[in-house]
Amino acid sequence: MEFGALIKFYRTQRGLTQGELAKGICSVPHLSKIENNSKEANEETIALLLERLNISMEEVEANEEQIKLLLREFSDNINFYLKDEVEQTYQKLKQIEHLIPFSHYIHIWELYKYRYLLFKGLLDEAGSQKELLHKQRKNFSQHEDYLFRYYNAVWLMWKGQYKNADEILDSLHMENCFQTTDGEFLYHRALIKSLLEQSGHAIHFGKQALQIFMNEHNFLRVLHTLMLLGINYTHSNIYEEAEVCFRHLIRNAEIMKEEALLPQIFHNMGYLQRKMKNYKLALYYFGKSLALQPSRNHDYLVTLYVIGELHYSLNEMEKARKCFQDVYSLARELGSKKFRLLADFYLLHMDSPEKGFKYLETKVIPFLEEANEHADDITHFYKMLADYYTRQGNAMDVVKYLNKITVQ
Repeated sequence: MEFGALIKFYRTQRGLTQGELAKGICSVPHLSKIENNSKEANEETIALLLERLNISMEEVEANEEQIKLLLREFSDNINFYLKDEVEQTYQKLKQIEHLIPFSHYIHIWELYKYRYLLFKGLLDEAGSQKELLHKQRKNFSQHEDYLFRYYNAVWLMWKGQYKNADEILDSLHMENCFQTTDGEFLYHRALIKSLLEQSGHAIHFGKQALQIFMNEHNFLRVLHTLMLLGINYTHSNIYEEAEVCFRHLIRNAEIMKEEALLPQIFHNMGYLQRKMKNYKLALYYFGKSLALQPSRNHDYLVTLYVIGELHYSLNEMEKARKCFQDVYSLARELGSKKFRLLADFYLLHMDSPEKGFKYLETKVIPFLEEANEHADDITHFYKMLADYYTRQGNAMDVVKYLNKITVQ
C-alpha cells in the first residue's frame, strides 16, 4: 500500500493541516517527505499517523487484499468470457476505486479498465483509455508494459489494423515467451492470423489455445476456438476436421444454452457443406441460421445472399430471383454496396447472361478487388468469367482470369 499518498488523501479529506497531523509524532518536513514518498517513514510512524486519522493498519491491509482479489477475479471472469460476472466485479471495483490509487495496483486497474472497454466493444472509450495509459507508461513494470502492448494489439485488431496488431503479438511472443502461453493470448494470435487469411498459422495457434482452454475447463472459450478452427480448416480445405469442429459446436452450444452462437455455427457449417458441394445440406444449415437471426441486419443479409447463390447453383431460378430481389432491397436499406452489386449481377445474369457478365467484369470485380475481399469469394467470380470466355472462345480473357486465380 502507498501509505504516503493514503495519509495525504485522508488528511486533506479530514481538513487537517500537516502541522495538526504531525504534532507529537514527527516534524512537518518529515511528514511532507512521507506524503511524497512513504519509504521515508518507519512502520511505527506510519501507524501513529494512521491512528490519528482513525484508520487502522489492519483496515489498510484488508483494502489492499480486497483490491488484489477483485482484480484477479475481474481478469478471470474476462478470460472465461463470463459477461454478467465481469459486470458485477467491475461495479465492485468501481465502488472502491477511490482506494486503488493508494495500492500497488493503480496501473493494473487502469490497464484492466482498458481491457474491459475492449471486452465491451467500446472502441472509442478504449482509445481514450489507451492515450491515458500511454502517458503513464514510463512508470510501468515489465509485466504492465507487456499488458499495455498486448491490449493495444487487440484494440488495433478491432479497428481493422490486422497487420499492425500481428506485428505487436509477434514481438511480444519473441520477448516474453513465458507470458505468451496464456490461452487468451494464443486465441488472439489465431484470430488475427485468421483475419489476415493465414489459415495455417491460425490453426497452429488455435490448437494451442484450445488445449489450454480445455485444461482450464474454460468452456465458452473452447466454443469460440472451435469456431475459429472450423472456419480455418474450411478455408484450408481440411473438410473432415472442419465438420468435426462444427458438429461439436452445435452439440455443445445447445447443451450450454449458448443460443446466440448457433446462427453463426449453422452459417459456417452451411459454408463448409457448400465447399464440399453438398448443396442441399448447405441450404438446410443456412436456412437454420437465417431462421435464428434478427432480420434487417448485415449477418442476415450475408446468409440470405448465400441462400440465393445456392438456389442459383441448383437451377432453382425463381427461388434465386426472390432471394436476390430481397438481398438488393435490404442492401440498399443497409447501405451495403457490395451486396447491392452482387444481387444486381445475378438478377441481370438471369435475364441476360451477356449483360450479367459485362456487369460482373466492369462493376463487381473491380469493387471486390479494391475492397480486398476474401480469396475464396473473389476466386468464385474469376472462375465464372474464365468459364464464360472459354465458351466464347476468347482465349486471351480466359488466360487473364486463370492467372488471377493462380495469384490468389
